[in-house]
Amino acid sequence: MFAVLHTWGQNLLHDPHLHCVVPGGGLSADGHRWIAACKPGFFLPVRVLSRRFRRLFLQHLGKAFDDGQLKFFYDLQALSERNAFRRYLAPLRKAEWVIYAKPPFAGPEQLLDYVGRYTHRVVISNNRLVAI
Repeated sequence: MFAVLHTWGQNLLHDPHLHCVVPGGGLSADGHRWIAACKPGFFLPVRVLSRRFRRLFLQHLGKAFDDGQLKFFYDLQALSERNAFRRYLAPLRKAEWVIYAKPPFAGPEQLLDYVGRYTHRVVISNNRLVAI
């Protein structure tokens, strides 16, 4: 499984989200066979996946905070205080997180090409610039 962080939308507004690729199975212990763990056309119920991802993401974010792995600068400096950080995260625990899951539409090579474009792109490309 891998994920690519994407922090803006097509309208160039702040829109943090992840593009994830999750295999629907795995290699056998001997490494010679692919074992499909999913029924054809089915991965996981998206509501279950959404809530589990939210819970685990926030749990690990809290652990990173507790371990001193997060740094806050400028307008976010106040979040370095434990209670402020917890208050900031509280609404995220209640919000529904959106999960959109589908099988690759054109095969693995095209999928990797599509996701790869997000890793080597700037927020606004030269052809979208109107004036400097």
